[in-house]
Amino acid sequence: MGYEFSREPKKVKLVNTKNREIKTEIPCPGTKEILESLDITESRSMHGQIPIVWDSAKGSNIYDLKGNKFIDFTSAIFFSNVGHSNDRVTKAIKDMLSKPILGCYAYANEVRAKYLEKLICFCGDNFEKAFLLSAGTETTEAALKLMRMSGQKKKKKRLGVIAFENNWHGRTLGAQMMSGNPIQKEWIGYKDKDIHHLPFPYPWIVDENEGESFFQKSIQKLIEDGVDPSKDLCGVILETFQGWGAVFYPSSFVKAIKDFCIEHNLVLTFDEMQAGFARTGKAFGYQHYDVEPDLLCCGKGMGNGYPLSGVIGKKEIMDLPEVGNMSSTHSANPMACAVGLAVLDEIEDKNLISESLRKGNILKTKLNELKDKSSNRISYILGEGLISAILFQDPVKNTPDSEIASKIALKCYEKGLLVVHTGRESIKLGPPLNISDEALEEGINVIIESFEEAIS
Repeated sequence: MGYEFSREPKKVKLVNTKNREIKTEIPCPGTKEILESLDITESRSMHGQIPIVWDSAKGSNIYDLKGNKFIDFTSAIFFSNVGHSNDRVTKAIKDMLSKPILGCYAYANEVRAKYLEKLICFCGDNFEKAFLLSAGTETTEAALKLMRMSGQKKKKKRLGVIAFENNWHGRTLGAQMMSGNPIQKEWIGYKDKDIHHLPFPYPWIVDENEGESFFQKSIQKLIEDGVDPSKDLCGVILETFQGWGAVFYPSSFVKAIKDFCIEHNLVLTFDEMQAGFARTGKAFGYQHYDVEPDLLCCGKGMGNGYPLSGVIGKKEIMDLPEVGNMSSTHSANPMACAVGLAVLDEIEDKNLISESLRKGNILKTKLNELKDKSSNRISYILGEGLISAILFQDPVKNTPDSEIASKIALKCYEKGLLVVHTGRESIKLGPPLNISDEALEEGINVIIESFEEAIS
């Protein structure tokens, strides 16, 4: 992550509002000791965020060891879509705990049948079957398998998959090879010659009108390198948006991908890990592009903090594996299915798709107003619904400024607001979808205040 946050308690201005309370030094006493213990026992790969130890969480608030109360603009890295310790989700867990069945592996249970029926309905007419898992990276691995099995069935000469530079698909072997950051997969020791990475259409490189031509140029280069799309490719996978900066694609770019998949009989897969389950103001993020994928990879908000993920798609693809050829010990366990069902009920009952859109417009409007006043410091406001990113730049060099992003994240923390520290020139914002308007606007004001202090 680069920037090192101090763990030493520091006197800060005390805060006492309806949504925030800072009553001790920050980080609060006791934080340093726990983090030092984790330094000894836990892989450092888990570190890098601001130095806070969570004690409890409810709704859109986080509480530390001494009862300091923070507005959460992270949703615990975008999975607490229906709020922390959601009452409906908590009840579902308690109800399942009262029934002596916590797992049954390959055997059926009633709540699994109910959940899958509702999940398929929520996903829409293009999707017919799902395979449930525990972690997001498992779903992208499953998608890779399904894309290649589909290619085998279609008598493809090779089993090539197109992915995109700097997209992220998880930490297991296949997921890492599809991910687009070369440094993070050096440990693999070899490159899958049938996984091809095309350039990502960043908004500072490609505008909406150039999306199709940008994609076509990349494909032409691939063809010149000896790849025959009809014979050598079986699928395309893309993050719905690139995570670190909530960077969406030009719609024309994604539509060109879809047309390419139809032309060459390829499986189109969207990695909806951060985007799914109402986060972007639509049920799924891919809907912003007006295309229909063949497979969806889902997780995070799917279980609202409980380990639940799934790959969802057309039955002719989902049924390719033989019986027993795609299964998992913890797949579709009763507790996970009960939680997933509660999440879907909450999204529907509280109209969280429309609420995400409405509140996202509030967030985006306020952030764009800040950008308009500080265009020399803020290069882009990106995102849709309740996922946003602020990208910062050096006012003299016009280059990405990661240091100011880290300073703003720290100042927000000291004032009682948690934002996602990306370690890059951005901070990411994604509060629970049921955050109150009052708490949302208060959090935005804290960001503005922190920004002004950081640059002064």
